[in-house]
Amino acid sequence: MKNTMKYYKYTLGIVLLLLISSCATSPTGRSQFMLVSEETAIHSSKEAYVKMLQPLSDDGKLDNDPVVKQRVINITERLIAQAIKIRPETAKWDWEVKVIDDPNVVNAWCMAGGKMAVYTGLINKIEPTDDELAQVMGHEISHALANHQAEKMSISMIATAGVIAAGIVSDRPALAMTGAALAASLAITKPNSRTAETEADRIGIEIAAKAGYNPNAAVSLWKKMAEVSGEGPPQFLSTHPAPANRSSALAALIPEMMPYYEQAKAGEPEIYKLK
Repeated sequence: MKNTMKYYKYTLGIVLLLLISSCATSPTGRSQFMLVSEETAIHSSKEAYVKMLQPLSDDGKLDNDPVVKQRVINITERLIAQAIKIRPETAKWDWEVKVIDDPNVVNAWCMAGGKMAVYTGLINKIEPTDDELAQVMGHEISHALANHQAEKMSISMIATAGVIAAGIVSDRPALAMTGAALAASLAITKPNSRTAETEADRIGIEIAAKAGYNPNAAVSLWKKMAEVSGEGPPQFLSTHPAPANRSSALAALIPEMMPYYEQAKAGEPEIYKLK
């Protein structure tokens, strides 16, 4: 009993220490709770990306339509160029985007480090214009820019702090990170917080506007999402909850974004060439 109490006190002490010392700041200036470093999230995501996509590749469900693939690349390359301006160090990320052939899944995501995917179900059911598709991909890229995946992984870790502490107590802290790739893959399937969604909306509409995509498309995109959700909520809405005021919040940002859009349309679009 004494050993058990001692263990729990030790665990609590470690958790409190982690809570005090684990802080970061997002691109919008928001304070973030971080137990997982961005470097760890990126490494884990790279591993998870390969494991998630390999079975799809084996089944012939990746990048089947060259026209759709090129369209996604063209939009994404312009968005990444603007994302790098916000965080120049992300130019070193191994950016990548895949089109997953699944007509029933209305979804897209971006892992830490710029590993992205968009499903044919989103393209076929939403039928987004280039401006609207740019809003989707810009939003996803913004989750990576704001380090939301590491943030979600950190919150999941604190929920299992006893396991983490046990690894530390036993002088085997590597055990706490066992399955990090699994944690990275699960992070993109868990709902984002309202704070994270608002942040990604704000950053996403800006990088899309600066890439030459009409900010008004952010509002029309969510109208289409609402229409599709009448047939049953798309997977995108399970990980990207849509509060009632989302469209109005995005609409309020449009006047601020229009000068960026107009300036971008007046020149040649900058691109980041994907490999």
